[in-house]
Amino acid sequence: MTAALHTPRNVVWKRLRRDYFGTLPSALMTFASFAVLLALGGWVLNWAVLDATFSATANQSDCAAKGGACWSVIAVRWRVILFGIYPYAEQWRPALACMVVAAVIILSCLPRMWSFRRLALTWVLGTGVFYGLMRGGILGLTLVNEQQWGGLPLTLFVFVATGVIGMPLAIVLALLRRSELPVIARVTGWIIDTIRSLPLLSILFTAAIVLPFRLPGFLIGEKLYRVIFGAAVFFAAYQAEIIRGGLQGIQRGQEEAAKALGLTYWNRMSRVVLPQAFRLALPATINQFVVAFMETSLIVVVGFIELLAAGNTAYKTGEWKFAYVEVYAFVAAIYFIFVFGLSRYGAFLEARMNAGHRKD
Repeated sequence: MTAALHTPRNVVWKRLRRDYFGTLPSALMTFASFAVLLALGGWVLNWAVLDATFSATANQSDCAAKGGACWSVIAVRWRVILFGIYPYAEQWRPALACMVVAAVIILSCLPRMWSFRRLALTWVLGTGVFYGLMRGGILGLTLVNEQQWGGLPLTLFVFVATGVIGMPLAIVLALLRRSELPVIARVTGWIIDTIRSLPLLSILFTAAIVLPFRLPGFLIGEKLYRVIFGAAVFFAAYQAEIIRGGLQGIQRGQEEAAKALGLTYWNRMSRVVLPQAFRLALPATINQFVVAFMETSLIVVVGFIELLAAGNTAYKTGEWKFAYVEVYAFVAAIYFIFVFGLSRYGAFLEARMNAGHRKD
């Protein structure tokens, strides 16, 4: 009888009664909030679905007659939103490249892939396949320069390249900051703190505009790669502190035991210390990747047509200027799918880590 009173359903119901209906004011506030949400949800349903226009042949007059959302702009301009100015006949390549990135992210979330070698191999190979599909020039694919990239593939490329470059750099910075040599530790700490104190926008602007005036000609390269390197350095500064926190959470006896076994420094780090540090820092690392994905929208400031800029281009034509809300809603949905998925996965990892600590 006692066990039946403590079933998950009863526990949830008791918590709801306590938190939302415990007193008369809280109960009134709960009902009022529910009524507002219900009314708002009904309005959104009518606007987005029931009274909306979905036909690709509709115009502004047809949309105005129904009074709801005009999703016709998405049906007509979705290629511009997703692929920017990438050549129309070759847009199957960025579509396939986006699928490759999605597959890499999904594989990285599987527990059996949680080893440094497997993750590194997966991300490096995935980035290589993505770049080969986007740029071409190999296996009979037409060459498409970086200036023609745009939309979702460009956003994903900046995101993936930032992680691929920034993660190894973050590991190096974290290890240098905990060096036993005070000079190296302090200089590395000063570098990390300096980068973290700067806004990402200033770093991107410096990489895109200022560096070409200071670098020799053979080091200038494409503006896209300079921007990616700047974003990777910014990512590495924050990720280095996350990794350092994971290193501090490891018991000191772990490294001392590895020393007693005669392991070299790099074997101790790669086989004993870093795997445990990454396990402890995994939830925060996922959150940092979420932030990095959202920050890709800043590259529009230095002249790139990423996803949000491609959305602006899609509705800024004479017949679709009125449908900017629908375009932004579509772009927001794409961001939401990636960001919400990664954030929920980070919450899952945090709960899993907490459960593991409780069992220990």
